[in-house]
Amino acid sequence: MIQPADRLNLVQEYYFSKKLKEVAQMNAEGKDIISLAIGSPDMPPSPETINKLCEVAKRSDTHGYQLTMGIPELRDAMAGFYKRWYGVDVDGKSEVLPLIGSKEGILHITLAFVNPGEEVLVPNPGYPTYTSLSKILGAKIVNYNLREDNGWQPDFDELEKMDLSKVKLMWTNYPNMPTGGRAQRATYERLVKFAKDHNIVVVNDNPYSLILSEEHLSIMQVPGAKDCCIELNSMSKSHNMPGWRVGMCVANAEFIKWILKVQSNIESGTFRGIQLAAAEAYNNTDDWHREYNINTYARRRQWAEKIMDLLGCTYDKTQVGMFLWGKIPADIENVEDLTEKILHEARVFITPGFIFGSNGQRYIRISLCAKEEKIQQALERIEKLNIEH
Repeated sequence: MIQPADRLNLVQEYYFSKKLKEVAQMNAEGKDIISLAIGSPDMPPSPETINKLCEVAKRSDTHGYQLTMGIPELRDAMAGFYKRWYGVDVDGKSEVLPLIGSKEGILHITLAFVNPGEEVLVPNPGYPTYTSLSKILGAKIVNYNLREDNGWQPDFDELEKMDLSKVKLMWTNYPNMPTGGRAQRATYERLVKFAKDHNIVVVNDNPYSLILSEEHLSIMQVPGAKDCCIELNSMSKSHNMPGWRVGMCVANAEFIKWILKVQSNIESGTFRGIQLAAAEAYNNTDDWHREYNINTYARRRQWAEKIMDLLGCTYDKTQVGMFLWGKIPADIENVEDLTEKILHEARVFITPGFIFGSNGQRYIRISLCAKEEKIQQALERIEKLNIEH
């Protein structure tokens, strides 16, 4: 009998992969599910971005293999993005590497820095891919706690008490997903010091810094961060381009060389039209970003807050990003009982927090990636439920 590799026993199919199949079946049965679960922007990229893609795609000389490390126009545009929004100088030739989305970057960075059996620090709660890809690659997961009473920031006193001798990478994510915890300059400064003190590479995943936030922070703003840190960024959220799969990592030139060595053995670069269109998107006006990254999500957030209030959830109104994270009432025993009831009786799909780790077990997450009228309709459906709290 042919058997799969043992590593498949270490992970399960991604929660959303499984759940979306169930939702698709419910929709096929005519149940019309409103999804408030996935962070996939439902709005288009700027017209200039789309026009550039079409323009390049029509040319006969743009369809061949591209440089794995990305074309100069895109690397320079990514460096310009860091200068424009964060005030950080990045060398487009050597300190930035385009990625087919940040998820790919998580894979390549882990392969470049972590040997099987070595340890990685993963936040709890946190993006599940930090855990699953580390397991697949043979790394040992060491969770560190994020808690509401600490603003979902790392507890450095707790971290310093851990045995860190085998830790190679630390995953961080600010502004935080799923909690909406804000990026803080003090946290970034502590992370850089922590990385240097313990010879650990800190990787900050930073795709949400433009969403519902007027303050644009990057760990690369901290002096010395490039020596010991990597930052991932993405066009999926900030430029309404999730399906385009354009991300980047920023680091010192040596780190970039190591990651590129892995990347060049796995993939062969992105279509030139996508790269040039992405470079064009980095020229989006401030007004474009304000309307799509701030105003639209702010209007939707008001309806999501009404759902949280209706369910008796508590939440931090200062959180940022494209989700709303709330704590369920004490008299609801199990978060999945609540989300399954809402899915099957109100036909609204929201995310149970347990999928992000044990510290998310008492929370739910509502995505703002749906039109206002859809979120309002979801509220009306949930109002008809008999949810005691």
